[in-house]
Amino acid sequence: MRNIFTVQSDFVNTRLDRWFRKTICDVPQSLIEKNIRKGKIKVNQKKEKSSYKLKDKDKIVLHDINFNRSQYKKNKVKYSPTKSDLASTSSLFIENNENFAVINKPSGISVQSGTKSKKNILDILSKTNEFLNHKPYTVHRIDKETTGVLIVAKNRKFAQLFTSLFRIRKIHKTYLGLVIGEFSKKKGTLKDQLYTYEGDKKITSEAITHYTVLDNNNNYSLLKLNPETGRKHQLRKQLLINNTPILGDTKYRISSNKNNKKGNLMLHAYKINFSINNIKYNFSAPLPEIFTKTLKEKYLKTFS
Repeated sequence: MRNIFTVQSDFVNTRLDRWFRKTICDVPQSLIEKNIRKGKIKVNQKKEKSSYKLKDKDKIVLHDINFNRSQYKKNKVKYSPTKSDLASTSSLFIENNENFAVINKPSGISVQSGTKSKKNILDILSKTNEFLNHKPYTVHRIDKETTGVLIVAKNRKFAQLFTSLFRIRKIHKTYLGLVIGEFSKKKGTLKDQLYTYEGDKKITSEAITHYTVLDNNNNYSLLKLNPETGRKHQLRKQLLINNTPILGDTKYRISSNKNNKKGNLMLHAYKINFSINNIKYNFSAPLPEIFTKTLKEKYLKTFS
């Protein structure tokens, strides 16, 4: 049995394997690779690698593909936002246009649903008036407890564009972090090797973050942080390695430090800037009230 699909504009520059998962069935990568090797997945009657970037009107031919979809179907339940969720979300928008939105993400809510958290930004946005007739696409993430600037695309074209800009480091982010401890230098760069695991495989990645001390006393420092790389939990991990963990971080912390009590994570995505078609975009998110209040309690200058 042979099925032919014509690539539409939404999937231009999308990898072949990603198109397969989105359009046909979300199967393991090994199964896609196996069927490509056997010639059961072809593009324009030719074998192409799974990383092949699709072009407009490409013809994808599937020969005798018969996966059991239910075997690979993810049991993903969408979060149904409450009236309170929707009412409060409208005030979070910093920018809203036909291609993307920028919001000031509050603490305690994930960007998208996961095994441990159901309530999430994407499901809530999908029901707002601002995303009427649009689907929200995640293009980057910030941690559940981190506040601040978050870009959400409204169509696949801009989702791919933002993803590419992040990959080539053309989107620049500035964070504000309140940490425990002092820095010997007012400016500097943190360079560390961070580790993650994929099954039993240990993955090593270099993390680079530039910092500036905005204010400090004997116990705390307010930092401006500019990550050059985008590793998972990069800022939180690097600051712990530097023995200056973020105040309120219960995961990456020095357990013996008396100041490191459970509380709000004092990390805020403050600014983001990028260019599209020679148009410069600069967005900033005001500090949450709890952050400003904590700065005053620690006798540090409030940031504006």
